[in-house]
Amino acid sequence: MAAFDRQSFSLTGKVALITGGARGLGKYYSLALSLYGADIFIVSQSKTGWDDVKQAIEANGQRVAFLQQDITKTGCAADIVAQVVAQFGRLDILVNNAGMQLRNDVLAFKDEDWRRVIDLNLNALYYLSHAAAQEMVKQHAGKIINVGSMQSYRAGKYIFPYTASKHGVMGLTKAYADALAPENIQVNGIAPGYISTDMTKPLQEDPVRGPEIASHIPAGQWGVPDQLMGPMVFLASAASDYVTGVMLPVDGGYLLR
Repeated sequence: MAAFDRQSFSLTGKVALITGGARGLGKYYSLALSLYGADIFIVSQSKTGWDDVKQAIEANGQRVAFLQQDITKTGCAADIVAQVVAQFGRLDILVNNAGMQLRNDVLAFKDEDWRRVIDLNLNALYYLSHAAAQEMVKQHAGKIINVGSMQSYRAGKYIFPYTASKHGVMGLTKAYADALAPENIQVNGIAPGYISTDMTKPLQEDPVRGPEIASHIPAGQWGVPDQLMGPMVFLASAASDYVTGVMLPVDGGYLLR
């Protein structure tokens, strides 16, 4: 980037592949990148949310395409990337957002639950990053953005595979960043803190854990999904061309305490 100006955050002409980009926090990443000019390719296991996010992205003036695919399927990563390129002609941004969490007591945790979480949260991220890098190297430019968690830093005594996977996401972010920096490909992550969503509503409303979590946040309150959109645009744009290997907590200061 020669100079910083208003265009430094522009994503005009860029194409973003977002896993799980039609619902939950993924929807906000799709909307953020499309608002700044990127065309969006969403891959998800179900079609839930497709109509709503399609309408919103097109209202932002951008194109959107969808693929229904279980991204843990062996060998699918290269095919997903090929479909993005066939549809839009290029791939500039990969957002590894799809993930899951399963809870259980330590002695009762099931082997199959460990495998399910690791396959989606970590293995799929590795393979998609690998496939996307093959394409990005050709254009000597690209952005890979991995979605981490507070559990990228902390323990989780009921969510063992989730904690392991999110620690792994941080490690892969650093390893890919180091390896791909000579190719002008930046690899970073976002670690959302406690964000108010339909999924976290029961935790927020828990009479014990809700206030306990809020009191741990220096900002004094849970975040909202919109507050993740700016950091996502920054990491996807030329404004962050000299930033790589970073996991950016968006947590209201939660990790400070």
